[in-house]
Amino acid sequence: MDKIRASGTVLVDDKGRERIFHGVNFVDKSDYIFGEQKVQDLDEEMIKKIAENGVNLIRLGFTWAKIEPAPGAYNDEYLDKLAETIDLLEKYNIYAFLDMHQDLYSSTTNSDGAPAWAVLLDGIPVKPMKFVWAEGYFWGKACHRAFDNFWANKKVKGKGLQDYYADCWAHIVERLGDKPAVIGFDVMNEPFPGSPGGKVFKRIVAGAVKTILFDSEIKRTDLIKELFDKEDPIGKVLTHIEYDPFHRITRSSEELIRIFDTRVYAPFLAKVAAKIREKSAKLLFMENCYYSNLGIPFCAPPIKVNGKRDNNQVFAPHAYDLMVDTPSYKFAHNGRVAGIFGEHRKSQERLDVPVIVGEWGSFGDDTDDWLPHIQHLFEVFEGYKWSHTYWAYIPGFFENRLMKVFRRPYPKAVAGKIENYHYDLEEKEFTLTFTQGEDDHTDTVIGTPFEVESVTVDGKERKGTFKNYELVLKTKPGKHSVKVKVK
Repeated sequence: MDKIRASGTVLVDDKGRERIFHGVNFVDKSDYIFGEQKVQDLDEEMIKKIAENGVNLIRLGFTWAKIEPAPGAYNDEYLDKLAETIDLLEKYNIYAFLDMHQDLYSSTTNSDGAPAWAVLLDGIPVKPMKFVWAEGYFWGKACHRAFDNFWANKKVKGKGLQDYYADCWAHIVERLGDKPAVIGFDVMNEPFPGSPGGKVFKRIVAGAVKTILFDSEIKRTDLIKELFDKEDPIGKVLTHIEYDPFHRITRSSEELIRIFDTRVYAPFLAKVAAKIREKSAKLLFMENCYYSNLGIPFCAPPIKVNGKRDNNQVFAPHAYDLMVDTPSYKFAHNGRVAGIFGEHRKSQERLDVPVIVGEWGSFGDDTDDWLPHIQHLFEVFEGYKWSHTYWAYIPGFFENRLMKVFRRPYPKAVAGKIENYHYDLEEKEFTLTFTQGEDDHTDTVIGTPFEVESVTVDGKERKGTFKNYELVLKTKPGKHSVKVKVK
């Protein structure tokens, strides 16, 4: 498989081609259970189906609890299973990046992530969830304290929690990092600030009340009417909150997140990255904190290793609409989420790194009403030339109505610089414009899960080579326009 690296704000392979990845999340959120080492649903039959549907990247997730069930003791049997899975991905030419996943810090604090021995609560009781899965972030004192102690690098058996975490990553990379299908390492899923995160939530609530009551862009008469809607009052109310007033709601928390990103998160990334770099030079993935999913600007600097900027890193932002994971997802607001991704775009430009969107999307009800929102986000990614991994695989993923918009052609590898590309869902037509340099003499590859009906390059009909869900084109230096009609 081609080696993948960062070059400015794009990903390139060892042939110098610009690369785009179209992927999906496969994340095992479970703790260590003796004797259970299965990697979530990723047998060869599933991996073949992944390839057939045009996917070329997997965000392969697991928990710290799964890998290090006791201090310094690693679950190598599970890592062996991951190695087998990664070898199968290679067989079908599918890449993966490894994700150390957490939500609410740990299963001990009501979700997934850290092993029980790394959960330091100082006697604070864990209260059961009552409303939504993420409420521990909002007002969960036990969750906050667990994060506070992690960020403070509190010691267990004489060693800091972050030091255990970094050493665990080093062990994972040593075992799996040289696999050709592995392109990099996602250090931590949606890092959370701890107790400052509770303050962020309170400010957001206060900002929401102030904005709804006094913001001139909010039409309060319409909001009141929607509150009495019998179908879905909350969903319809939120359709009136455009991105600009939504951003004003979150603005009061920006300084808290800036302090976390620069003073807490960035040093942590440097610590873990230094350990990873002892074992591998592959891509380092840097995520935004949980609250930047709402568009609060991400402020961490580029990852530094031993005081110097690392030259092979990726920004892996996440973003969702407020309606995600609810029956109201059909009311997801395109402009609101596009605005959040617009903030991530600013972060990319500041960092000067490529983007692979680590999480986005999710699912709506058993209708097509939410699919236009997903299509809109695909168009946002096309405009930014961003790779991505959809959240997330669930049983029946490739039979879900999502496939009406998810299955699509895209530029896997382009011999030169991509100017723009787009897939017209209605016309079933893919277009690509790129400039091929004098030194670019390799093939351009368009991935497509559909049979190709016709191909034109620079206005002239071409055949190309279509095999294994890839259309391969040969072109000469210069600017080119490609149009592919699929069945």
